[in-house]
Amino acid sequence: MRKIFTLLLLCCTFLASAQLSETDKLYATAKIWGFLKYYHPQVAKGKFDWDKELQDIVQKTKSANDKEQLSEIYFDWINGLGEIPNCKSCAKSSGKKSFDKNFDLSWTQSPELFTPELSARLKHIENNRAQGNLYYADSFKNTKQLEPKNEAPYLNSDWKNENIRLIALFRYWNQVEYFYPYKYMTDEKWDDVLKRMLPKFVSTTSETNYHLALRELVVCLDDSHANLYSPKLKEHFGEYYAPFDYKIIDDMAVVSELFDEAICISNDIKIGDIIQVPVADSLASQWKYLSGSNPDVKRRSAFATLLNGNTKSVNVTFLRDGKPIEKTIPRDIFKNFKPKEKPQTSPWKIMDGNIGYVNMGTLEFDIKRVGRMMDSLKGTKAIIFDIRNYPNGTVYLIGRELFEKSKPFVRFIFPDFSYPGKFLFKEAHEVGRSHKNYYKGKVILLVNEQTQSHAEFTVMAFQAAPNVTTIGSQTAGADGNVSLVEFPGGLKSYITGLGVFYPDGTETQRKGVKIDIEIRPTVQRIASGKDEVLEKAIEVANRGN
Repeated sequence: MRKIFTLLLLCCTFLASAQLSETDKLYATAKIWGFLKYYHPQVAKGKFDWDKELQDIVQKTKSANDKEQLSEIYFDWINGLGEIPNCKSCAKSSGKKSFDKNFDLSWTQSPELFTPELSARLKHIENNRAQGNLYYADSFKNTKQLEPKNEAPYLNSDWKNENIRLIALFRYWNQVEYFYPYKYMTDEKWDDVLKRMLPKFVSTTSETNYHLALRELVVCLDDSHANLYSPKLKEHFGEYYAPFDYKIIDDMAVVSELFDEAICISNDIKIGDIIQVPVADSLASQWKYLSGSNPDVKRRSAFATLLNGNTKSVNVTFLRDGKPIEKTIPRDIFKNFKPKEKPQTSPWKIMDGNIGYVNMGTLEFDIKRVGRMMDSLKGTKAIIFDIRNYPNGTVYLIGRELFEKSKPFVRFIFPDFSYPGKFLFKEAHEVGRSHKNYYKGKVILLVNEQTQSHAEFTVMAFQAAPNVTTIGSQTAGADGNVSLVEFPGGLKSYITGLGVFYPDGTETQRKGVKIDIEIRPTVQRIASGKDEVLEKAIEVANRGN
């Protein structure tokens, strides 16, 4: 009797374990739907309303109780999509040298998800995948990153419609799955993101919560390029700003810049004041909504959350010289602040000691002007390029004068649209030219968390020059051209579309550029008003070679 009871118990346990939850079924559907979208030859030609197919298959899977029933539903669906002709070129393309750290179709062969018959069918599709132009994914002509196309915008869609929410999640998740070059670098595995986010998209109770789920999904890329804004999110976090910027240092928020000097003076707010807010707790609660490739950039993003609100004033306690000061400070819409007008100055100058200085953020792209600048700085013993800003495309103009001969400084990877999920290498880009009269002084680069994207690209190019030193703190770690991705309802975001590496294969994504002398901001440095990064650069310039 005991043996029979044990056998029955084991059978019941097995049957219970074989039951599929709604999340399990949606997880499998998201992956199958995305795979077929980019791999099935007929689907990739645009012969189906693929969003409508998603709605239909989701309904059909509701009746499935186990993987056998679910696999049968998928198998019948695939059989109805049309012929899968043999692809002779697919075997050849499989042998190309590619970057495969993002590539993983092992799930199609998972016995936990699918029956052997379905797995074999999916493998057949992979081996005879769509070739040529994909209906839902194109590449930019010159740069070759993803350009989504033919995606219905659903501009007047209702967030309450679960189908729309699932389309938003599944579409974005698969665009990242197959075309995001840094998927392998995310803190949370992209598969796990899908599993975790599904319940939030299925059971959301308000439009604000839906938009928060979208923001959280985007932030999971750990990419400083990736963010999402909407009126609902602005309302949630607060559309009124304090009249000053602040840096978060050692869980302290320190006033670092005055957006509206007149307001700050009238309210006795000074650079270096410490804002007495529970920074650690606030960051912990908001971290999943803060975009950034690394913690420094996430803390930069916290600017729009700690002191924002929907009232035009806020009570704040400041700490100055160790003494607390309570204030009610005004808040306003950001565009209403009146920054102090800065005098028009040249983007370059020669400082004491015959040291050149160039503000790369104010130097415009002008061939003749950049030429005059480099001519005027040619006799200096060092040029300090301040790249704690966003340059204006002058990298190659300046680079012409920094090298004796051209030199490789960066490698790219771009999506292989003939084998989605794989990436191909571009030839290394070079900077400079054959030039006997190139600049022979020291080249010093200043960087911080504001050094992002094209700024990081510029740093990489200049770092290839002889006698170069990079000074500052970790950069934004978001290098490479971006791809625009759109959610139903007109919401937009970006992802980094190209992978960027130093010639030796070192990533800049998340890590930032290589730094020789690290100087991080401190409360004392901010309060002093000194630019210690620039001071260190001058010290390096004055050292003997």
